[in-house]
Amino acid sequence: MPKNKTPMEPFQAALRGVIQTFRTQRHMRIHLFVALVTVLGAVILNLRIREILILLFMITFVLVAEMFNSAIEATVDLVSPRYHPLAKHAKDIGAGAVLVTTIMAIIVGSLIAIGDDQWERLKISLTGQTFGMPVAARLAVGVSMVFLVVIIGKGLGKHGSILQGGLVSGHSAIGFFLATSTFFLVDNLLVGLIAVLLAAIIAQSRWEAKIHSVFELVLGASVGIILGLLSFGFMPK
Repeated sequence: MPKNKTPMEPFQAALRGVIQTFRTQRHMRIHLFVALVTVLGAVILNLRIREILILLFMITFVLVAEMFNSAIEATVDLVSPRYHPLAKHAKDIGAGAVLVTTIMAIIVGSLIAIGDDQWERLKISLTGQTFGMPVAARLAVGVSMVFLVVIIGKGLGKHGSILQGGLVSGHSAIGFFLATSTFFLVDNLLVGLIAVLLAAIIAQSRWEAKIHSVFELVLGASVGIILGLLSFGFMPK
């Protein structure tokens, strides 16, 4: 006969799960560090209680996704200790869920940090004329140039394909191009740093998935930063 559980046992089991995830999962520690920095930034920016609650909800969303992903990985390793395509598929889906929630959290945080007034100025900037070309058009041209350089770089490599792998990481290049562009489009250092963090998380996900090496990710980031500077930093306004 199973012994009767005390009211505290379920709570203790849940607490052990949180602690175990924190101890064994490096991503969980990173997410908690980013969460603390985000909350501190919210206090410094003197955000309204509604905005802080939205940030706390998104932070919780990411942490819960990371814990579910850890549970999926542990279950898959128990059921299938040897390599199996379906086991990898399950782990990739779990990691993808964490990536999606993280990206959404950063987007929400960025929009809150921008604020209503800055957002209106940004919309005017995107439709205004700069160096004879609207900013939105310059973004489109810049992204096209990034794709072109990435394809050429992949062609020069000896492994991978146009769509996956290769000498230059396309995800890293696009992410850091948009992050660099954000620094010039939004007059807010915190928003720019959040954009860089998002680009870094995207690049890190490609390394975790063993699709790119660190060197390939750095090449991609360099392509994005250089083209971002050429598109917005070195041209007169």
